[in-house]
Amino acid sequence: MGTYEDIFRASVSDRERFWLDAADALEWHKAPSKALDDSRPPFYRWFPDGELNVSYNALDRHADGGRGDQPALIHDSPVTGTKTTYTYSRLRDEVATFAGALRDMGVGTGDRVVIYMPMVPEAAVAMLACARLGAVHSVVFGGFAAKELAVRIDDASPVVVVSASCGIEGSRVIEYKPLLDKAIELAAHKPAKSVVLQRPQAKATLGEGDVDWAEACAAAEPAAPVPVKSTDPLYVLYTSGTTGKPKGVVRDGGGYATALAWSMTNVYDVGPGQTLFTASDVGWVVGHSYIVYAPLLVGATSVLYEGKPVGTPDAGQFWRVASEYGVRSMFTAPTAFRALKKEDPNGDHAREYDLSSLKYLFLAGERLDPETYRWASELLQIPVIDHWWQTETGWPIVANPAGIELLPVKPGSPTKPLPGWDIQVLDGDGKPVPTGTNGAIVAKLPMPPGSLPTLWNDDERFVSSYMSAFDGFYLTGDGGYLDEDGYLYVMGRTDDVINVAGHRLSTGGMEEVLAGHPDVAECAVIGVADQLKGQVPRGFVVLKSGVDAGADGYEEGLRAELVQMVRDQVGAVASLKEVSVVAALPKTRSGKILRKTMRNIAEGTDEPVPGTIDDASVLDALRPVLRNE
Repeated sequence: MGTYEDIFRASVSDRERFWLDAADALEWHKAPSKALDDSRPPFYRWFPDGELNVSYNALDRHADGGRGDQPALIHDSPVTGTKTTYTYSRLRDEVATFAGALRDMGVGTGDRVVIYMPMVPEAAVAMLACARLGAVHSVVFGGFAAKELAVRIDDASPVVVVSASCGIEGSRVIEYKPLLDKAIELAAHKPAKSVVLQRPQAKATLGEGDVDWAEACAAAEPAAPVPVKSTDPLYVLYTSGTTGKPKGVVRDGGGYATALAWSMTNVYDVGPGQTLFTASDVGWVVGHSYIVYAPLLVGATSVLYEGKPVGTPDAGQFWRVASEYGVRSMFTAPTAFRALKKEDPNGDHAREYDLSSLKYLFLAGERLDPETYRWASELLQIPVIDHWWQTETGWPIVANPAGIELLPVKPGSPTKPLPGWDIQVLDGDGKPVPTGTNGAIVAKLPMPPGSLPTLWNDDERFVSSYMSAFDGFYLTGDGGYLDEDGYLYVMGRTDDVINVAGHRLSTGGMEEVLAGHPDVAECAVIGVADQLKGQVPRGFVVLKSGVDAGADGYEEGLRAELVQMVRDQVGAVASLKEVSVVAALPKTRSGKILRKTMRNIAEGTDEPVPGTIDDASVLDALRPVLRNE
C-alpha cells in the first residue's frame, strides 16, 4: 500500500486518480467518471456525475453481501441499564420501515427532517432513513434549549421533526416534548408532523400533528433506497455557536462517504467485522461521521453509548464497553479523559477489565495536552493518537495514520496532514511564517472530499466566514505552527492568542504547562484586558480527586508553583500571576471549555448563558471568581 509519504505524494501528484480510486470502495448507482468539478471556485464539487445512495452503502450491501447476521450497531446505555444489538439485516429493515413512515408523511428527495433525539439507536435509524429517501437530515443535539431548536427549524424548514419523549443526563430525566412544543411555537416555520419515540422513563402526551414512532412504523411499508446525485446534500449540521445565527454546514453524499470509508481504513485502522467505539453524541460531527456513517460504510460494528465517562455508575464504563465488545479503536475527546484522570488518577478501573482487543485510542475535539497524553499512554500501553478536524471538514485534517503506518509521536501535535489537505500557516498579510512560528492555520483550496461545499442557503456567508481572509485558502480559525518535520501544532482558536505588552502568546502553551502539575486534572487560561500591558493571562485549574486542597497553605503554595512553572517554561513575558482553583470549568455540550464566555465575564461583558452550555450552574459558580468578587 505504501508509506504515508508515498500515499500523500500520490494524492498531490494525481488528485483526480487518487480520489476516483478511493471512490471504488463504494457501490455507485452511476459510477463517477470525474473526481472534481473546479469550474466555480470556491464552490468545489466532488464526483459531479456520480449517483449513489449512502444508506444503501451503509446497510443493504453488507446485509445482502454476507454480513447480515453481524452486529452493525450496539446500543449500550448504563443510564437505563439496557443493551441492544442490531445486526446489519435488522438495522436495514428498521431503517427501511422508518423511511416508509417518513415517506407516508410526505418526506421526499431533497426535503429536510430535523432530528432532536438522545443517544438512542432510533436516532441513527432516523438519520439513515432520511438518507435512504434522499432527504436531508439535520440533527440537533438532544436537550438543546427550545430557542436553539427553533432557530434551526426556521433555517432548515423541515417537513417533519423526529424526537423522543425524553433524554437522560446522568441521573436526570429531561423531557423533550415540552422543549419541542416550545420550539415549534417560537419558530416561524411549522413542520407538518412531529414523530415522537416514547421512552419508558417519561411518556409524552401527544397532540395534534404528533405521531407515535411505533404506530407510524407499524402502518408503514419498507422504502427502497433512492439514488441521488453525489453532490446532493446528505445532511445539514449547525455549528454550536453561542451567539447569532448558527451556520448550517452542508455535507454532500458522495464526497463524504468516500472520505469516511478511506479514513476508517487508513486513519482508524478499522475494517469489516471490527469494532469502533466512539464516545460522542450523534448531535455532533464526530457522532455523524464515526458513530453512524463511517463504521457502517466499511462493514464494521459501531457502539452507540448513552452515558458519561464517569458516574454511570462509575469511572470504568469506557473500559467495560471496550472489553465487552472487543473494541479495536476507541475515539473520544480529551475532556473525557481529563474527567477519567480526575476521578480515577491511578487508572484502577482500567485494570479491572481485559483490554487486549484495544489497539488504539484516538482523541480529538480539543487540544490534547501532553500531560493527558502521557497519562493515557502509560495507563493503556497502546498508541494514543491525537488528531485534529472540525465540523466543517467532516473528517480528520491532521492525524497519525494508523492504518498506513504509525509516525513518531510528538506530544502536543496531532502529527501530519492527511492526503488531500495542503495545510499552511500564514501571517496577517497572508505570507507563510517561518518554521516554529505561530500564525493562522489554513487549508489550500480545493479541500478534499467530505469537507463542506457551502453553508445551507447562504453561499455569501460561506465565502465571508471561511474563504475571504486569504485568497485561495480555507480559514480554519485555529492558530498554531509547523515544525521542521512538517508536524502541525494546533494551539487553539486564533482569538485565544493574547497580546501581552506587544508579545503574542498562546494561552494553549500556558495551559500545557499548568496541566503538567501532578495535582491538576484540567485547566484553562484566558486573556483579560490590562491597562498597562494590553492583556494579561489568568489561569483556572481543577484538581484531581484525592488531592487535599484544604490543607493549610496548600492553595497558596500551588498557585506559587504554577506561576513559577509558567515563568520557567514560557518566560517571564507571559506575566501569569493569577491562578484560581475551581471546582469545575464551564463547557459546551460537546465538552469544549467556554473560554470566550469566561473572558467576557471577567471583562464585564456578561452575556446571557449560551444555550449550548452543559451545566449552567458551573458558570454561575465561577462568575464571582472571574469578577474577583
